[in-house]
Amino acid sequence: MNRARSLRWLYPTVGFLLLVFSLHLLHRELARYNLNDLVHSLSLIGGRQLASAFGFTFLGYLVISSHDLIAFRHLNHYLDSKRIIFTTFVTYAVSNTTGFTLLIGGGIRYRFYSLWGVPTRIIAKITAMGNLTFWLGLLTLSGITFVVNPVELPSPLNIQISILRYLGIMALILVGTYLYFGWRRKRLKIKGRIVCFPKPTTSIWQIAIFSLDWVFAAAILYSLIPAYPNQTYLSFFSIYLLSMSASIMSNIPGGIGVFESFMIFLLPDSIFTPNILGSLLVYRSIRFLLPLAMALLLICIFELYRRLNATR
Repeated sequence: MNRARSLRWLYPTVGFLLLVFSLHLLHRELARYNLNDLVHSLSLIGGRQLASAFGFTFLGYLVISSHDLIAFRHLNHYLDSKRIIFTTFVTYAVSNTTGFTLLIGGGIRYRFYSLWGVPTRIIAKITAMGNLTFWLGLLTLSGITFVVNPVELPSPLNIQISILRYLGIMALILVGTYLYFGWRRKRLKIKGRIVCFPKPTTSIWQIAIFSLDWVFAAAILYSLIPAYPNQTYLSFFSIYLLSMSASIMSNIPGGIGVFESFMIFLLPDSIFTPNILGSLLVYRSIRFLLPLAMALLLICIFELYRRLNATR
């Protein structure tokens, strides 16, 4: 009982500490600058950079919108592919921005899929598969990145590279174990419910989809960040993964503030801080706010069209 109570408090405590640390970093880094520096940094972002960012955003959401297609196929349930892609895009466009993926993503899926006759148990399984595969994709990419190209962390987070490599190996072992259970058709009993692991081919496809989404998301910001010495996408991707992991652990909607703080903290000091912040603001707008606006518009059009048909 005490152990369960301790674990229940652990996650919020870690999130609160990350938030405090992030606010401290932001205050320390931005106290020396003013609003004019930030406005000037926005003007330095060129048209080619913006075009690349929009292109990677399109590719990322195109990839992630195909996730539920695989889930429906795995569960042997048919639904028109256009409806699946529409629902999946709206789900991730909203939940990526607001956070609370399980609650909000599940609610959006239920709203649309139930209208089209999908049973509640199928919707629940698709939602669970999406959330689980999200973490498997993160573990896979973190494992590969930390083993192949671990990033050196500045103080006070001066963690040895060997520790990051061990963490990467552990992450890959977890993913490998999950795939092994699927290959062996293992079943787990959790709180009286039997959990069946999907086939390895299904899991690999889903992991690949979420991994590509992470790769394209990092590419959006990479195309916006000013050039710096020894700049490579692989080293930047390590920084991006660490920053995103911290923002997820903070449990703050969208990781606002935490992600920005860690990116500023981990990127080289040679980059003018307002230039980093300006790139992050544009990244937020393109990666999150623009798809969110499109999703909300699509929801409004869908509901309006449905009501008009109901009155006829």
